[in-house]
Formats: sequence, C-alpha cells, structure tokens
Amino acid sequence: MALNFDEQDGQTPLEPDEKEGLIPWHIETKGGLNDWEQENILLATKWLHRAKVVEVLTEGFCRDLHRRMFNKTWKWAGTFRKSDKNIGCDWTLVAVKQSQLFGNAKYWVENETFPPDELAARFHHALVWIHPFPNGNGRHSRMMADALLKQLGQKAFSWGGGGGLVSVNKARAQYLDALRAADKNDFTKLFAFVRS
Repeated sequence: MALNFDEQDGQTPLEPDEKEGLIPWHIETKGGLNDWEQENILLATKWLHRAKVVEVLTEGFCRDLHRRMFNKTWKWAGTFRKSDKNIGCDWTLVAVKQSQLFGNAKYWVENETFPPDELAARFHHALVWIHPFPNGNGRHSRMMADALLKQLGQKAFSWGGGGGLVSVNKARAQYLDALRAADKNDFTKLFAFVRS
C-alpha cells in the first residue's frame, strides 16, 4: 500500500522528489509517518535539553536542529527547500530572508525591543512564514522559539497546553487561526496561545 500524503489544513504539500526522500520504507500510513517523525523529534528534544545554551540565531543551528529533528525520516533533513510552497517566500530567497530574520531577532534581543515571550512568538511567526524546509516547518519553528527562550533564560512555551499540533484538533485550529491573524499583524491570539 502506498503512503497517502494528503495534506490537511495548514500543511505544506511535498513535491514528488521530496516524497522520494522518505527514509523508512516500511511506513504505509500518514499516522505511521507522524509517529515515526515524532520519535525522531523526541531525540532532537532530548539533545536540545542536554545542550548548553547555544547561539540559536544562526543558519548553522537552524539547519542542525531541523536535521536532528528529521534525519531518520527524510534524506533532505536540514536542507533548504528548492521549490515554492503554499506558504513562504520564494524558495530562492530563503537564505536571505532567514538571515534578515536572525539579524532582526539579534537586534530585538540586544535592545530589549520586546519582552522575551513576545520576541520568541514574533520570531516563530516570521520563521514559519519563511518556511525554510520542504516539511516540518511548524514543528521546527516551535522548537527554534523554545531554544531561543532557553537562550534568554526563559521557560519554553506550552503551545496550547502541550497537545499535538500535527493532527486535526482544537489546539491545531487555534494555532493556525493565531498564525493567520499574525499574518495580518494582529499578534494577540498568538501571544495568548503560546502560553495557553
């Protein structure tokens, strides 16, 4: 049976060559893929918790974190996307837009432009919008925001109570609604959601 890659609301469709990058050949369902990815992400989470506070706002850390989150799932883990998606900047601008975001976020940190929670939530939203990778951008951007909070000496976000945001559920719907409001420069819902 072939794996059904039908995307749900808020997911990024994969190109055929990206789908061919799937490492575990035995997976036959979307649920199986989600479970496999979650195991991979748990390894990255353990690594991040053990790691010393590192400089999060670098391309190297960003790519390394994505690779650690998905390297047992996708051959292209940690590699910027090479196609346009239903969200995000033009794929040829990913590195430039990400560099600009990291520069802005460093300025925000150094000048205390925003309180830590607001800074991390704004950073998360901008990184999701850039959408640097073929897949896993929401999960990666959430972990990047949590790593940034750790660097700032703060606790990680609860992201809607800690429930999964991959499957269709109320928390995912609230999260997507908050991101879409932030797209229109209304961050109220996102600021509330990240600590709910």
